[in-house]
Amino acid sequence: MIRHFFLLQRLVLRFHSPLPSIIPAMICAQRVFRCFRALERFGDRITGAAGPYFVALAVILTGTGTVCFFDVIAPSLNYRFITIPICLLIAINLHAHYYFVCTVRPGFVDEPPASAGRGMLWLRRRGSVSNGKKGVLTGSPLTGAPRVRINQCVGLHNERHFVLFLVLGWPYLLKSLGVVYTLEWPYRVPEVFFAMIYILALVLFFAVSIMGGYHLWSVANGETSVEAQDHEVYRSQAKRRGEDFVNSYDLGKRKNLQLFFNIGEDGYPWYTLIIPFRIMPYTDGRYWARQSGYERHAGVRAGDELTDDEDEDV
Repeated sequence: MIRHFFLLQRLVLRFHSPLPSIIPAMICAQRVFRCFRALERFGDRITGAAGPYFVALAVILTGTGTVCFFDVIAPSLNYRFITIPICLLIAINLHAHYYFVCTVRPGFVDEPPASAGRGMLWLRRRGSVSNGKKGVLTGSPLTGAPRVRINQCVGLHNERHFVLFLVLGWPYLLKSLGVVYTLEWPYRVPEVFFAMIYILALVLFFAVSIMGGYHLWSVANGETSVEAQDHEVYRSQAKRRGEDFVNSYDLGKRKNLQLFFNIGEDGYPWYTLIIPFRIMPYTDGRYWARQSGYERHAGVRAGDELTDDEDEDV
């Protein structure tokens, strides 16, 4: 919505002369903009304070769901010597990636580039993007966030774990919906706990599926949610001029996914998608792979860029 105010203000200044009648409207728009910004900061404070409680609730619910699954559903599966290890691997990935999302720092602009750590969960890097084999690289800023022990946001260093947490979670919830209820309850988990997790799984199945699918589609298109909105504006502007907009960061859906998960050529092996290793992203957050021959987006002229500087008052 804040971006829409910027765009509206720009269009008014571009297509209308600065008549005195426009001045009161612009002053009103500036005050409305400041009001929205104040509400945004207030909402950030509230969500930041409540974040740890939501994380604790998520840990309790996912832990309860795991116990219910292995106590009620798992014993009824066929070919348990095959299905139980697979379900156990999915559960380990689910909890491990959520732990990484909450504890791995997303990365901030004022910090130096991070380096790979040492330990059992870290995997040795097989290649590096700095060797120039992944295309032209240009700078791109990151957004900052308060330094807290439990992350309130998803960034460069933990976005991979967040998407894998979403993708690996929905089949786990789907299997939880395959239970046939009987009057006899021979399990150790109380019925009320299983009933609550069953209802919660039914609701979250749709939410997590939509969210996970949306994030995978955004990654495959080589753009963030904010950039997707900007690119729609750029496409319409370029179309009116008879030009074509080209996202210079879009290297193709397959390549975009490989770069995001850092697998494939010069990356890590594919099995890192199913084993929760700690690995570094392919970029340091300041240089990103572009299409060959592009230094910027095609079809975007000077003055067309949409900005959203949070610390500036209009």
